Amino acid sequence: MRALLLSAGFGSRLKPYTNKIPKCLMKIKGRELLDIWICSLVNFGIDKILINTHYKHELIQNFIENHKHREKIVISYEKKILNTAGTLYQNIDFFNKHECLFIHSDNLLNIKLKSFYKAHVNRPDNCFISMLCFKTNYPKECGVIKINKQKIITEYFEKQSEYNGRLANGAIYILSKKFLRTIKSNKKKFLYKNFTTDII
Repeated sequence: MRALLLSAGFGSRLKPYTNKIPKCLMKIKGRELLDIWICSLVNFGIDKILINTHYKHELIQNFIENHKHREKIVISYEKKILNTAGTLYQNIDFFNKHECLFIHSDNLLNIKLKSFYKAHVNRPDNCFISMLCFKTNYPKECGVIKINKQKIITEYFEKQSEYNGRLANGAIYILSKKFLRTIKSNKKKFLYKNFTTDII
């Protein structure tokens, strides 16, 4: 398995804190979010991590060049921001017959990746993607989902004002090899912009 850490965003909702630093380099208890994710992924067993950059990309580049796991990291600089689905498609060959952990690096969740992967392995046969979810007290600020008895998504509501429940998208996914092959071979059928609204 390989990983993609989405790190190109502007951090608009965190201003003024992100005026001088990208949100993936914000610190939690003295550690950058990006460092927390990189170390978690390496400890899980990931040997290749792709990090896309755009906003304040020089700072991320410098951070990676000095990171202890830099030999496991590939940086993909986007001169024009590609958005989440665009980044996935642009770098589809990076995964080369591997599954993909697809992560928004500005998120921080108290999860065990081994448990998430076990759930992915045991997913229903007709499911291509596993999504990590959580219960939120702020559903208007989240992508909210509805699931059936098999825990398969039946409806998706992206930051809507009406109440659709509290089960929210944690923006951490495992993408199967079959899904990645589908994306690669059907590029004319997809508008590669936002992963949730254009693909899920």
